[in-house]
Order: sequence, then structure tokens, then C-alpha cells
Amino acid sequence: MAAAPDLEMESMNLERERREEELEEEKMREDGDRNYPPKSKKVHRIVSKWMLPEPVRGTYLERASCLPPPVFIISISLAELAVFIYYAVWKPQKQWITLDTGILDSPFTYRPDKREESWRFLSYMLVHAGVQHIVGNLFMQLMLGIPLEMVHKGLRVGLVYLAGVIAGSLASSIFDPLKSLVGASGGVYALMGGYFMNVLVNFREMIPAFGIVRLLIIILIIASDMGFALYRRFFVPENGSPVSFAAHIAGGFAGMSIGYTVFSCFDKALLKDPRFWIAIAAYLAFVLFAVFFNIFLSPAN
Repeated sequence: MAAAPDLEMESMNLERERREEELEEEKMREDGDRNYPPKSKKVHRIVSKWMLPEPVRGTYLERASCLPPPVFIISISLAELAVFIYYAVWKPQKQWITLDTGILDSPFTYRPDKREESWRFLSYMLVHAGVQHIVGNLFMQLMLGIPLEMVHKGLRVGLVYLAGVIAGSLASSIFDPLKSLVGASGGVYALMGGYFMNVLVNFREMIPAFGIVRLLIIILIIASDMGFALYRRFFVPENGSPVSFAAHIAGGFAGMSIGYTVFSCFDKALLKDPRFWIAIAAYLAFVLFAVFFNIFLSPAN
């Protein structure tokens, strides 16, 4: 019985928002506002409902602009796609479904026996193990990353994404120290972790615009991606090369800490928020421990 008032309240909120949208569009048409076309305004309004709790949506809509465009997430996606096509087409296996020897010999792939090449802790995000792997990652990071970057801009989204990537490789070097690592899942899961923490904290304000269908689609993508990662780790054929999946979990935790703080500070100065510095301190402590582990304690030594 308690669910009925909640559903009625959500229905009233949606109806009120619809009326407000109609009144705003009508006002723009009457004023002849050519500097901010109604279609552009509608896109930003939809993005604000996806990404922000109600109290700060007005602030976003007042200053919303597609300049600069979401350059970071588009650029990183194009780079990942280009590297995948290179290894799928021009390297020895010349196939698309599952890549093995080419990517493991890549100078980008994280390999435990090449840990002294420190760039691999970051560059592994450019290499993917097959079509399902890259399609899942690109779909999620474009679907979620573009609206996030429209709201929070490239610097903040890039910070969260790269924090997830580095956390993923460091966690893999600790918890799965003898396995290689490829894929951008650490960064993707960081974006998802930060976003879903905001949805969780602001549940009543954000969930009506979220929709159960979208939620199910995202859960399906996560389950598919995790299933593929687990397969690559535990059930890969003998002539194949198992790949670690620890980056998914570590990226999610990075998103739920740093990502949540960054994305919840839309209308605040990030550097003045004590939560940000607490999250950064915890992240740096993890990084220092991972470096110490890799130098002195890792079985890969």
C-alpha cells in the first residue's frame, strides 16, 4: 500500500515537469529566442534529468552549452576503436571475434613481466580482446560519458575515467599478479560507479527520469561485460591467454569514491570540498601500497 502514494507523487512530478517544459518552449517561441533554439534546450533538459538532482538543474540549464563539445570521451573512444581495428586487421590473427597473440605482444597491453614499462598501467585501456569486449565498453562509455561530459566537462570526466583505469591495472597487479590486462573497463566502471552513487544518494529526485527500461539495459551490458571478462579469465582455451578482470571491480570503487565526489559537486568548487580530498588521499594510499607491493612482494618478481 505504501507504494501507491510514491507512484502518485512521481506521476505528479512528471506531469508538472511536462507542463513546465511546454510553458518554457512557448515562452521562447513568443520571445523569438534564436540564440538558444528550443531543440537544443530540450536536449539539455533531458541530459539534466539524467545526470543531475532537481535542485541544481536550473543552474545547469542557465549556462548549458555544447561548447566545448564532449571531446575527451569521443577522442578516447576513437583511439580505442583505432587500436582494435589495427590488431584485428593487420596483425597475424586477422580476425575480429577474439584477439590473442597480437594484443599480448602489444606495447600497450599490461603484462606482469613488463611492469617496469610503467606506461602499460595506463595504455592497456586502448587494447581490447574481441568485438564483444570493445562494443560493450564503447557503448557504455559513449552512452554515459557524453551526457556526463556535457554536464561536468572534460577535465572532471577525464579525471574520473583515468582514475578508474589506473586503479584497475594496480588492482590487477595485486589481486591477479600473474595475468595480463586489456580493455577500458576500469574507466567505464569508474564512470558508472560515480553516476550510480549519485542516483543512489538522490534516488527520489533522479529515478523518475531514469526509467526501469534504461536501468535494465545497463544491467544487461554490465552482466555481459563481466561474463566475458570472467570467461577470458577462467575458461579461456589452453592455447589462449587468460586476462584479469580485477579492473572492473577496482574501477567501480574508484568511481564510487572519486567519481561520486566529482559528479556531486556540479555547482560547487571541487577543490574546496573536503570529500574530494578524503577520496584523493584514500586513492593515493592505495597507489602507494600497490607500488610497494609490485616492487617488493609481487609473485611476478
